[in-house]
Amino acid sequence: MVNDIIADSITRIRNASMRRLEYTTLYYAKIVVSILEVFKTKGFIKDFRVNSKDNKQNITVMLNYDEKGKSLINEIKRISKPGRRVYKNRAELKRFKNGYGTIVVSTSKGVISNDEAYRNNVGGEALCSIW
Repeated sequence: MVNDIIADSITRIRNASMRRLEYTTLYYAKIVVSILEVFKTKGFIKDFRVNSKDNKQNITVMLNYDEKGKSLINEIKRISKPGRRVYKNRAELKRFKNGYGTIVVSTSKGVISNDEAYRNNVGGEALCSIW
């Protein structure tokens, strides 16, 4: 049993990226799919696919590497945890790592990146950061 599905997914992606694996498998949750959509639009992962087998679902993530074989993910970190929620307002979401990084934020408009949250003038719970 996994208590924090987001932290488990982030750890699996980080470990697969360090080992330079082409694919990794995550447990299915709607919030994880939303986070992966942000990662895909920002170019940190190539693609992901939701698989269903014997009434159980999982997610296969295809990691993205540059032409030298180095992972495009330098660091991926969980910000808000079940024991300590972290909320950020619009002003705190302006830039992360000089625009090279992304903070994934859960807002009233859905799970979006910090750039999009700043443009939409909303704040929310900072789920994780990636750069």
